[in-house]
This record gives sequence, structure tokens and C-alpha cells, in this order.
Amino acid sequence: MPKLQVGDRAPDFTLRDENGTEHALATALGKGPVVLIFYVLDSTPG
Repeated sequence: MPKLQVGDRAPDFTLRDENGTEHALATALGKGPVVLIFYVLDSTPG
């Protein structure tokens, strides 16, 4: 997969929440705008 650049569209992905429920980016986008924020090393050992 090519490296994403600032302003690129995020590829669709699915993640599970703390209850095991899956949430897909495509589903969220169908409900309105989505803002993705990624924190490097947030809540990770390191």
C-alpha cells in the first residue's frame, strides 16, 4: 500500500471497540463527516 500523504482519503478500515462491536469507516462516513486523529505512542508502552 502506498504511503498516505496529508490530505489523502483514508482507506476503509474496521476496528472493534471495548465491547467487541465492529465499526467501519465507510459506515461512519455514511452518517456524516468524520475526523480521524492518530496519536503516536498514545497508551502504548514506549
